[in-house]
Amino acid sequence: MRAELITVGTELLTGQIVNTNAQYLAEKMAEIGVDVYFQTAVGDNRDRLLSVLELAKDRSQLVILCGGLGPTEDDLTKQTLAEFLGRDLIADPDAMAKLDHFFASRPTYHRTPNNDRQAELVAGSRPLPNRTGLAVGGLVEQGGVTYVVLPGPPSELKPMVQEQLLPFLSDGQRLYSRVLRFIGIGESQLVTVLADLIANQTDPTIAPYAKTGEVTLRLSTKSSRQELADAAFDQLEATILAHEGLADCLYGYGEDNSLAAVVVNLLKERQLTLTAAESLTGGLLQATLTEQAGSSAIFKGGFVTYSLEQKAQMLGISPELLRQHGTVSAVAAEAMAEQSRRLTGSDLGVALTGVAGPVELEGQSVGTVYLGLATEHGVISHKLTIGDRGRQHIRQIAVLHALNLVRQAICSDKTMV
Repeated sequence: MRAELITVGTELLTGQIVNTNAQYLAEKMAEIGVDVYFQTAVGDNRDRLLSVLELAKDRSQLVILCGGLGPTEDDLTKQTLAEFLGRDLIADPDAMAKLDHFFASRPTYHRTPNNDRQAELVAGSRPLPNRTGLAVGGLVEQGGVTYVVLPGPPSELKPMVQEQLLPFLSDGQRLYSRVLRFIGIGESQLVTVLADLIANQTDPTIAPYAKTGEVTLRLSTKSSRQELADAAFDQLEATILAHEGLADCLYGYGEDNSLAAVVVNLLKERQLTLTAAESLTGGLLQATLTEQAGSSAIFKGGFVTYSLEQKAQMLGISPELLRQHGTVSAVAAEAMAEQSRRLTGSDLGVALTGVAGPVELEGQSVGTVYLGLATEHGVISHKLTIGDRGRQHIRQIAVLHALNLVRQAICSDKTMV
C-alpha cells in the first residue's frame, strides 16, 4: 500500500515545534508493512491543503492527515477534507456526548459554539474515538483512496494510532529488519562489492548506511511471522558474506549494538581480561570500554601516557628505545601493549600511539596511528593512516580499530590468545 503523510500546522513550517508526528507515523506504518512514499507539512491554509490533497489522491492509496482538528478558525483539516471530497460535516454522537460530559463536569470552563467542531466528522467516516482528548478522528474511503484524520497533539494521536488505526490497516503483514554491522570496510567499497546484489534486490531489500568508522546493512522484508523473515534474512546474509573478505568484517548485529559491546561480551565469554595504554586517544578507549555494562569483569585498569617521560615512568619502557624509534612507532606501540599487560596481569594489552594533530610529530603526518596488541604468546602491531580530518575524528577511528584488533585476535582461528 502506498501511503502519504500530511501534517497540518503553520507552527511546523516556522520551526516553533518539531514534526515528531511524521516520524512516529512513518515508523508505525513501516511496522505493518505500509510504504510511506511522501511526507508533506502544510500550513493552516485551505487553498494549500486542497492543492496537497489533489496531488495525494493521484499518487497514494492511503492519505493520513494529522493536526488541525481543534475548535478555532485555523483548525480546518476536517472542513477542507470534506470540501475536497464533496461531503458534509456531521456531528458524531459519541464525541458530542464526550464534549457534553467534559463541560458539565468542569463548570469553570465556558463552552462556546466552536467547541462542537471537535465532534464533527466527514460524512461517511468511521469514527476514531479520542481516548485522551476531545477531537474525534476519522477514516473515510473514496475513489480508491483511504483518508485518515488524526489529532495533532502526540498524547492524543499516539493512542489513537496504536489502538485503532494500526489494527484496522494491518493485513497480518509487518516489516521485519536485520542490521548487519561491518568494520574495516568503507561504505563505497561495500556497495561496490555488493553492486550486483543491490541492483537486483527485490525482497528482502538491502540498504547501506555509513556511520563513524563503520557501515551497516539493513535487510528488510515484509512477512507474517518472524520465523519466515529470519529464513529470508539467513539466505540473503549467506549470499552477502560469501563475497570475499566480508565475513571477516562483520562484527555484529542490531541497530543499537556497538563494537565496544561486542568486544566486552567476547572477553566475558572467553573469561579474558584486557588492559590498555593510550597516548593520542587520551583514555578514550578505556572510557569506551567502561561505558559497557559488566566491563569491570574484563577491565582491570589501564594507562594514559601522553609524553615520552610518562611512557617510561608509568610503563617502564626504556627512554633510549623510545628516542631511537620514536614515540609514534610500531616499536613504541608494541612496548606499550606488552608493558601494560604485564603490569596489570591482564590476558591482553592494547596500545595506541600516534598523531592527532594539528601538526606533525616526529616527522609523522597527522592521522598516523600505531596500534599494538600483546598476549602471553607474543606482540603484534598495526599502522593506520587515517588522514587529517580533525583530532576527534582521528581519535574515534583509532579507538574503533584498536577494538577491532582485539576482536580479531579473540575470534581468529590463529588466535594469539
